[in-house]
Amino acid sequence: MRVVVVGATGNVGTSVVRALEADANVTSIVGVARRLPGWHPGRTEWRRADVVTDDLVRIFEGADAVVHLAWLFQPTRDPWVTWRANVLGSMRVFRAVAESGVPVLVHASSVGAYSPGPKDQPVDERWPTHGWPGAAYGREKAYVERVLDVYEHDHPGIRVVRMRPAFIFKREAATEQRRLFAGPFLPRRLVKAGRIPFVPDIPRLRLQALHADDAGEAYRLAVTRPVSGAFNLAADPVLDPAMLADLLGVRTLPVSSWLARTAMAAGWRMRLLPAAPGLLELAMQIPLMKVDRAREVLGWAPRHSAGEAVRELIEGVHDGAGMDTPPLAPETGAADRLRELATGVVGRP
Repeated sequence: MRVVVVGATGNVGTSVVRALEADANVTSIVGVARRLPGWHPGRTEWRRADVVTDDLVRIFEGADAVVHLAWLFQPTRDPWVTWRANVLGSMRVFRAVAESGVPVLVHASSVGAYSPGPKDQPVDERWPTHGWPGAAYGREKAYVERVLDVYEHDHPGIRVVRMRPAFIFKREAATEQRRLFAGPFLPRRLVKAGRIPFVPDIPRLRLQALHADDAGEAYRLAVTRPVSGAFNLAADPVLDPAMLADLLGVRTLPVSSWLARTAMAAGWRMRLLPAAPGLLELAMQIPLMKVDRAREVLGWAPRHSAGEAVRELIEGVHDGAGMDTPPLAPETGAADRLRELATGVVGRP
C-alpha cells in the first residue's frame, strides 16, 4: 500500500507514521507538512504542502489511502485563521482525495465534535456531533463532520473512516502541548509530582485520554482493514481531578465552574494563557465515550492506560521533551520562551 499522511509531523501524525512503518503491507508512506522535519523514518518521503493553498491532487495521485490529521489549535485569537485551515483546508483535502481517485479516506475527528453529554454513562458513535458552540475547536470539528456527511453521499465509492479520539498525549508532544495550552509563563520545573500546590476539583471535569502510539495503531488498522464509519478511541480509566492529584502527589481543592471559567477567561484576555476559555467549557460538556466498536470492529485495544499517557505528558513537560519535527521541537532554553512571547501568546505555530 501507498499511504499519504497529511499533518504527519505532529503529536498523532508521528505516531501514525511509526505504526505504518511497522506494517509490512505498507510499502510507501508520504508525509505531508507545512514545514519539513529533520526526522527521517525509513519508508517515508516528505512533501511540503499547505492544505489551504497547495496542489494536493498531485501529491495524492497513486495513493491507496489518505489519512487527514492536519489541524491548527492556534491562534485562538484569530478564529478566521483556524477556520480557514481546519474547515476549508479539510474540504480541499476531501476534494483532492476524490479528484485523484484515492479509494480510502481516514479523517481525524474528535470527542470535541460531540454534543454535550453525560459524564456518568458513556455514549457510542450514534451520539449527535453538533459540537459545543462556545469553542472554536468544537465548532470546527462538528462542521467538518457535516461536510463528511455530504461527501459520503456524493462519493459512495470512497471508504470513509472518522476517528473520534479522546485527549491524546505522549512524551515527545509534551512541550508542544505546553506551548499550545499553558503558554510561556508555566515554569516547566514546576510540573512534577509534589511541586504543584493542588489540582482544582471542578464539577463535570471528567475526561478520557489515550497514548498517541495507541492512536497511531488505530489509524493503521483503519487504513489496512475494510472498515468504515466512526470509531471512538479512549483508554481506561476515566480521568478526574482525584486521579490527577494522585499522579502529581498533591491534594484536590474544590473550585466552582464559574470561578474556573472566570480565571481562565481573565488569563486569556490578559494574554497570560494561550488556551481560550471556551476549551474549559468544552471539556466540561463533552460526553464520555464507549469504545466497544473500536474493539469489536477495528480490532483495536490500547496498550497504555490513560494514566500512563498523562504521566508521560507530565514528565515530558518537566523535561522539555520533544522530537525533530517543527511542531514537536523540544524546549532548548529561554530563547524559546521569548519567541512564544513574541507571537502574542500564542500566534500561529
